[in-house]
Amino acid sequence: MKAFVLLFIFVNSFVFGANQCIVCHEGIEDIRDRNSSMMQEILKIAQKAGHKDNDCIVCHGGNPKSKRKKYAHNGTVKYFKENKGPKNYYPAPASTWVNENTCGMCHASQVGAQMNSLMMTEQGKIQGAMWSFGQNDGYKHEVGTYKTANPKDKNSRLGTDVYKKYMEKLATMEPQAFPKQMRQLRDAPTVEEVHKDPSLAVYTYLRQECLRCHTGSKGREKRGDFRGIGCASCHVPYSNEGFYEGNDKATSKKNPGHMLTHQLQSSRKVKVKVNDVEYSGVPVETCATCHNRGKRIGVSYQGLMETAYNSTFDKQGNGQPKLHTKRYLHMKEDIHYQKGMLCQDCHTSNDLHGDGFLGGANLAAVEVECQDCHGTTTSYPWELPIGYSDEFEDEVKKGKARGVAQNVADYLKQGYVPEKEDGFILTARGNPLPKAVKKGNTIIMHLASGKDIELKPLKLLKAQNKLSKKALVAMDVIEAHTTELECYTCHAAWAPQCYGCHVKVDYSGGKQNPDFLKASHDKDIHGTTGGMRDLKKYLVPGKVTETRSFLRWEDPALAQNGEGRITPVIPGCQTTITVIGQDGEALLQNHIFKIPNVEGAGEEGQNAIDMSPVQPHTISKESRTCESCHSSDKALGLGIGGGKMNGDATKTTIMDLMTADKKLLVKKTDEQIPAIPNLKYDYSQFVDENGTQVMTVGHHFKLSQALSKEQRDKLDRRGVCISCHINIPDGNLAVSAMTHVAQMAEVNIDNKEHRSIVSKVMNLSAWVQIFGLMIFMMIIFYIAYTVFVKKKSINPKNKGWK
Repeated sequence: MKAFVLLFIFVNSFVFGANQCIVCHEGIEDIRDRNSSMMQEILKIAQKAGHKDNDCIVCHGGNPKSKRKKYAHNGTVKYFKENKGPKNYYPAPASTWVNENTCGMCHASQVGAQMNSLMMTEQGKIQGAMWSFGQNDGYKHEVGTYKTANPKDKNSRLGTDVYKKYMEKLATMEPQAFPKQMRQLRDAPTVEEVHKDPSLAVYTYLRQECLRCHTGSKGREKRGDFRGIGCASCHVPYSNEGFYEGNDKATSKKNPGHMLTHQLQSSRKVKVKVNDVEYSGVPVETCATCHNRGKRIGVSYQGLMETAYNSTFDKQGNGQPKLHTKRYLHMKEDIHYQKGMLCQDCHTSNDLHGDGFLGGANLAAVEVECQDCHGTTTSYPWELPIGYSDEFEDEVKKGKARGVAQNVADYLKQGYVPEKEDGFILTARGNPLPKAVKKGNTIIMHLASGKDIELKPLKLLKAQNKLSKKALVAMDVIEAHTTELECYTCHAAWAPQCYGCHVKVDYSGGKQNPDFLKASHDKDIHGTTGGMRDLKKYLVPGKVTETRSFLRWEDPALAQNGEGRITPVIPGCQTTITVIGQDGEALLQNHIFKIPNVEGAGEEGQNAIDMSPVQPHTISKESRTCESCHSSDKALGLGIGGGKMNGDATKTTIMDLMTADKKLLVKKTDEQIPAIPNLKYDYSQFVDENGTQVMTVGHHFKLSQALSKEQRDKLDRRGVCISCHINIPDGNLAVSAMTHVAQMAEVNIDNKEHRSIVSKVMNLSAWVQIFGLMIFMMIIFYIAYTVFVKKKSINPKNKGWK
């Protein structure tokens, strides 16, 4: 019976031109719901091509009249050769290298912008690695995954007129981070080249490790790293295990490397159903497929922090499996994640797809700020000026209120756009946030998951007396917290801190690891075979391995970011490099490169290990404590424990039998901890007590730096307790008497009581000073009055004189 049904479908398809692809792919899921407007557009294109109801060919092309795979997966429909559409058979139609002919038929704006997006070019990642290996590009971001340039027409940038004007100005302010063109990263070096210049190992490092995640690549396909390519990187679901769980009879369910289901995930109105569960939006796990290295914002958002340990155990006693080749602690999740918000609920289309123009690092690409929705205690979001908290200047942005938008661009309407209510909320750079609408003094967030959330801005919460006293002091009384800090400086609950990135590139074993960038640019990835299946074809000399010195998460240090605001900082590329030559001997050993004439250093150079400003994506309603900033060596940049906890890393540590004065008693021993010659300070310390930098602090934007002396002076309140307690109980009769009375009365001075006493002392001191000043002024007034009256009374010219 089944054979008869298949035969009927095949004959019907061949005669009437219906979808005969499902003869082999019986049961495969519709890429979109048959009744959706998107599917209707796809079917219209199929009908124009002469293949009614065959939606498969519109994306995949191929020869739909053949029942043999060899011929069906070859060639394409004549219509598409003459018009827009697939020009060949594309097993991966969303691939960056072919999606102009597929996704771009309907989504021309996004597909056109993607090629210069940061997710495609990876300029910041490349510049950071090259910086840490001492390469000579400096602050310039002119090298990427492939050669490209900005469009000639500046008006072709996606966004409102306000946004375009804003970005043009920003590009003139930070030209090193907004290049006009980009050259392709050079090939991985030969062994001979590395022996002449070991710093060239950076290109092996980038191509084997760092560039697995750009959207022109399909990734390395390990647990947690399965994903599509191009548009499918985000818009096609892949599970962490990489198995297909749909109903296509022709797709293996036993071998990993397949999509979870043959459906598109995107906006709120697009429903995906798999295993009887229906969802909408792009799951956070899809984003975390790439965002688990570097700043680790994807996994941090979910409350995952990398750990060196193997706990906990499953029912069979197995340790924790590796995800993204790491193991994790479960930390506190971001409050937005707890409320069900997906990455796309904050980040805009321009953030993700790009606006069509090059931007070298995250701050160049991301247009949203916390205040865009939350405002401040004195201003609603729509009362703030364009550029607020995105200043890229030393002064807080001032100007006319940005208001709200009454419409969104046509290309954004292809996704879900809610009713505008009073208008769409605007980003700091002047584009509307389609998911956020103003309703009175509140904001309604229409989440991609289908939920609606009412958000009350800070000004409304203050008016309704719903802010705690602590919150009011921090945000309202201390104005500098609002005008000089990022919101997440206080509200990031933790941040992943991987200190000391020890990179070894070993050229003694021949060709061992693949060049992922080379593989992604091969013809395979252009849709002819689906790409990157046989990575053995792309092996290059050298094997990269990485480890670290130590991990932390609590209370990150503080510095200034490129926007000119105080922000948390975490270790960026703290690369300490070992390069092993062909003969197995070190060409570089635990080497830290120095960059001359930058960030406080002269010709001797600044250590090219870096602390990086970060938005940790671990936001909590509760803020970090005042003491964690104002009484902390680490917050100032002086390192954990003031940088005094670690031994001298510039000296090799040897542990064996030795005398009390450290003379070895043995001849046969080994180095326990080999020296790091240029590491004169701890990895967590980036300034000394004089404020001199000892490593770089951000190298993308001009204002990114360690705290200035003025900023440190405002922040530093270390030792303040001693100023009172040095006289308690001795040295002062009144204080001694009060302490004695408290002891006699057995008063328990706990934290609450201590705060009460300090509050009373402060109030008493303030009033005493005020009354003292008033009395002093009264005395001065009395003396002046008396002298004036007396002079007048003894003046002979006064008529009343006798």
